[in-house]
Amino acid sequence: MYFAALLARTEDGWEASDTELDDVETLSDLTDLARDASVDEDTVLVYIEQEDAWFGVVRVDGEEDPRIYVSDASAAARSSYGEILLTDEMLGREPGAEDEIAALEELVGLDDAEDGEPNRSATAPADQDDPSDPDAVPAGPIGELGLLTDLGMSEKELLTLQTDALAEIAEAVGAAEVLESVR
Repeated sequence: MYFAALLARTEDGWEASDTELDDVETLSDLTDLARDASVDEDTVLVYIEQEDAWFGVVRVDGEEDPRIYVSDASAAARSSYGEILLTDEMLGREPGAEDEIAALEELVGLDDAEDGEPNRSATAPADQDDPSDPDAVPAGPIGELGLLTDLGMSEKELLTLQTDALAEIAEAVGAAEVLESVR
């Protein structure tokens, strides 16, 4: 179960709304959703959480690239919305490398199958964490720790958020009352 909310800063303070992510398939879609909620290209925070497993914050300031923080990258990687937030850049990968690797693995798998050998990638456990695997997603927080610093939440406070992180973020940025109106 997911919960998503938008906090949009305006000249009169913050506006909050819960958000449906059904039509969001990419980070670009999510960024467009945030920009649509923006007034005069002010700051918009998009908050996504999956039942206390992980949460993510995406900050969009006008036309700038989105800034992202994810509380637990490995948990988010196992989630469709989490995968949207975990960019190649955040994970230290070449853009598009995942597609190339998948294509190469498929070719290797086909070659092995033709030789009568089992496809090794198909027999390896899916949740096996190989520290030498360049495609492994790290456990724990990832992204820009300082994305809320100028709004009143320090890096340390962001790192220590556990349950009800959205309420604490909203409190720190001064949006607690408007958030409660949509919850």
